[in-house]
Amino acid sequence: MSTRPSLRTFVAHVEDLPGVLNRVVSLMRRRNYNIVSLTVGGTAREGVSRMTIVLEADADAARRIEANLYKLVNVLSVEDMTDAATVVRELALVKVRADGKMRSEVIRLCEVFRARVVDVGTEALVAEITGTADKIDGLVDVLRPFGLLEIVRTGAVAMRRSAEAGAGVETKSFTPDDDGDDAKAA
Repeated sequence: MSTRPSLRTFVAHVEDLPGVLNRVVSLMRRRNYNIVSLTVGGTAREGVSRMTIVLEADADAARRIEANLYKLVNVLSVEDMTDAATVVRELALVKVRADGKMRSEVIRLCEVFRARVVDVGTEALVAEITGTADKIDGLVDVLRPFGLLEIVRTGAVAMRRSAEAGAGVETKSFTPDDDGDDAKAA
């Protein structure tokens, strides 16, 4: 039984090789999934990268996505972290109009959101904020009346909370079912 689509967060450990990102993104494109956020970076293990992929899918689609990711040769492990106890953060740089008259008010609003001012010019400033998507959206909303000039967001990164057992890069064994499209844990 399918549930309503919601934002799902997947973490995949992959071999750090040319073309792996392209294969993952092509899989999502072929399956007609819109990637909301995609971040890729190194891990503590040499030769292994970590992808955090956020997309909209229901529970059935999420199982298919996980199974199809496992079918890619360079994918070492995949975890749907949507329902796990996680820490999820984004980084954003927000450039906002802030001339001499408005600058102190813009800086005060940034401090309320625990954003740091990292660059100040005569007509604008750049604030750096780290937090949940909602926190970043909140800062953007309060700064909008001053005149947003540019916004850059990294996309989400997710990690299990420290009290939870961590998902390493151990591979899981999966076997395809009848139609070859889905996989089940062996």
